[in-house]
Amino acid sequence: MAKGIYVSATTPGSGKSLVALGLADTLHRHADRIGFFKPVVHGPDAASDPMVALMKSRFALDDDRCRGGLTSTEVRALLADGKRADIDARCVEIFAEIAKHCDVVIVEGTDLTGQDAAVEFDLNARLANNLAAPVVAVVGAKGLSVAEAAAAVEVARKELVAEKCTLLAIMVNRADPDLMEEIAAAIKPGASNRPVYVLPELEEIARPTTGEVATALGVRQIAGLADMERDVRDIKVAAMNVGNFLNVLDEGALVIVPGDRADVMVACLASSFSPEFPVPSALILTGGLSPDANIYPLLAQAPFPVFAASQDTYTTAKRVSEVRSEIWSGHRRKVASALGLWSKRVDEAELVERLHLPRLERMTPLRFLHDLIERARGQRRHVVLPEGTDVRILQAAEILHRRDVCDLTLLGPDSQVRELAAANGVDLAGINIVDPATSELRQGFAEKYAELRAHKGVDLPKALEIMQDGSYFGTMMVQLGVVDGMVSGAAHTTAHTIRPALEFVKTRDGVKIVSSVFLMLMPDRVLVYGDCAVNPDPNVEQLADIALASAETAVQFGVEPRVAMLSYSTGGSGSGEAVDEVRQATELVRERRPDLAVEGPIQYDAAVDASIAESKMPGSSVAGQATVFIFPDLNTGNNTYKAVQQSSGAVAVGPVLQGLRKPVNDLSRGCTVEDIVNTVAITAIQAQVPAS
Repeated sequence: MAKGIYVSATTPGSGKSLVALGLADTLHRHADRIGFFKPVVHGPDAASDPMVALMKSRFALDDDRCRGGLTSTEVRALLADGKRADIDARCVEIFAEIAKHCDVVIVEGTDLTGQDAAVEFDLNARLANNLAAPVVAVVGAKGLSVAEAAAAVEVARKELVAEKCTLLAIMVNRADPDLMEEIAAAIKPGASNRPVYVLPELEEIARPTTGEVATALGVRQIAGLADMERDVRDIKVAAMNVGNFLNVLDEGALVIVPGDRADVMVACLASSFSPEFPVPSALILTGGLSPDANIYPLLAQAPFPVFAASQDTYTTAKRVSEVRSEIWSGHRRKVASALGLWSKRVDEAELVERLHLPRLERMTPLRFLHDLIERARGQRRHVVLPEGTDVRILQAAEILHRRDVCDLTLLGPDSQVRELAAANGVDLAGINIVDPATSELRQGFAEKYAELRAHKGVDLPKALEIMQDGSYFGTMMVQLGVVDGMVSGAAHTTAHTIRPALEFVKTRDGVKIVSSVFLMLMPDRVLVYGDCAVNPDPNVEQLADIALASAETAVQFGVEPRVAMLSYSTGGSGSGEAVDEVRQATELVRERRPDLAVEGPIQYDAAVDASIAESKMPGSSVAGQATVFIFPDLNTGNNTYKAVQQSSGAVAVGPVLQGLRKPVNDLSRGCTVEDIVNTVAITAIQAQVPAS
């Protein structure tokens, strides 16, 4: 039977969904199979609960491992009929079905927002006991003083003990950020003497999005960009003339205006297209009034959604002010903020130690990607992104900042970068922006570049011109230690990204070439493929270099290196120039790293399949269990990684550049925001100093 963990609110509005999400993120990296169960859902049916949907998508859970139970309507009816035992029986049955497929199941209790919070509290306590699940109690501290928050923790302890619940942990959530440390100091230790974690109210999570407002009000979009993830930072009712209104308009404000006020609509549009003025998050046109026909073509160009509401301005404004934001909306920026907060405030190792989880047996793609983020956080580094005028870079930078992964610098003209961010609803607060053309660093960088490239005829004027290029400027930031690594290539070629690094960062001692690997995330393990992106036709020494660098990269990302030097022949069964080169490269690797498990030449099937390995290369420590695959040329490597990716559903992360003295990584021009986030995390890890 799987171990259940019951996340239970002890006060209304506690924000327990944040705790459930953070707990799931932690456990997903420490247990092979997690599950999620929400005994009582508030939608029309168990399948449509938004928190269930978020957990499914976030952690790749199927219906067997992630389910809702009874609807709140069904629960109320059963309680009214005195059939509490039926509620328990049904929930225990569903939990048992989920538990068959899991090592640990997170159970999220009710919100305590109904008419009788005491009944809900009792229901949660009884379910936790019937499921034999220890409780993570979530105390909401919004609006509470230090003394009140500490008292609420004591009350929660006593009530749960009275209900004979096993208390695993207490989390105080939504605390005043200025009072967090005082609250933590005021809370008395419990019987276990374990810490009580205090999490602050986080503005990024509390703000509703344009999509949440539209859903809550039932308004329809009539024009503008269909961006439902913009944060609503403020509400402005346009009840004054345009000049005064623009004076009070703030960045990200949702503007509520009667549908016949064309002057305000045009002013909002003009403001959004001017870098000196703020960009609204949305417009809501009220009163059921249609704008003048000549205004519609202008509204169609709005970089924010425009909604129409049938109710009057006052009623609409009141309803907007009542909209609550929820993490389970699934907006990736809210999820990123929640997980960033969790990682800052909760000691993951201490919490996991309480659970006594079984040892992990396999590495899934999702767990590997989650581990990247945690490992990047473990030793904070600073990464520069030269392509600050690419919206994908800005979106990724915001997520990385919200998740607290690393420090970031964006390159590009300040006004242009901020205007692009504002037009796309991206919050760059806390992210450094540097314009190479005007930066005070440019002179020193140019002098250094002229010194390093003097043998190529580069003088200071030429170097000053070159240092306006983001790739050169960013690489020099890495070279001189201003930042720890660089990621580029979303809008430029691979050659443009790595050429500066080849010119003056150079390769590490003992390495002659820069190469690359893809981290191939298979369903149950991680493999390393090299070189699939940089060197078209490596010679014997270069193949050996690639193998050694790939083995080091494997270790860096938690993969035990067993190196297969691939060829069309296994062992001594074949001959020819290509096979001989692989054989010679294998011997070079053995000479330079006698401790490394390496085999070659070997065919791919013998490298991965134990039964084939037994017949073709019995007794080998690599055959049948290889983790690092070195392809003889770029043609073979590039085609193979794409074939495996497409045919097996493997996730290919990379290319990860290796061999340079300092980390510089290349992006595909077709990269997604998630690709950028992962590559930045990889770069931050590459820049970390190995533990001594």
